[in-house]
Amino acid sequence: MATVLIMNAKASFRSFEESTEADWKIIQNDFPVTQAMAAANIIEQLRILERDDGGFPVTRLEHSLQTATRAAEDGRDDEYIMCALLHDIGDTLAPMNHPSIAAGIIKPYVSEANHWMVEHHGIFQGYYFWHHIGADRNTRENYRDSPYFEYTEEFCHKYDQTAFDPDYKSASLDSFIPIIEKFFVPQTEAATAAYSALR
Repeated sequence: MATVLIMNAKASFRSFEESTEADWKIIQNDFPVTQAMAAANIIEQLRILERDDGGFPVTRLEHSLQTATRAAEDGRDDEYIMCALLHDIGDTLAPMNHPSIAAGIIKPYVSEANHWMVEHHGIFQGYYFWHHIGADRNTRENYRDSPYFEYTEEFCHKYDQTAFDPDYKSASLDSFIPIIEKFFVPQTEAATAAYSALR
């Protein structure tokens, strides 16, 4: 059964037009709690990826774990590892547009380079298989002028397209939770309490 967090106070308006500064103070005060819920929901959504393999050799969760583990073993920083872990989080929500889901989730917390990499990884990943499904594998060349072209090319080559190995020993999702918490749980008492209640 899901935990429902009840806020101490609620705004009183029925439309934004009639809202007051006092209403918005209530909402702003509760924002850290809402953000803590996002962190818990990200972890739950990653667990949901274990339900589907989409015909691939490993589940979508295992692919995400392999991608993040490979990045971690290569010495990448926590922000990059978090991006590697979440890059396909939208696979079962928006299969045709999953990079945009991940890019939207991480945007407030990452560099422009990492955001661009996640947002465009689907096109760059296409280099490795689109020619097998009747698409142009070189579509990524449309982005050759981007300062993040080689950065994204490297992500797909080293970590993403290689992460479908059933014999690979990836780190567990639980081992990555501290990184998720670092970026998505505000460091406030209210947020910590809310996050603990949801876990």
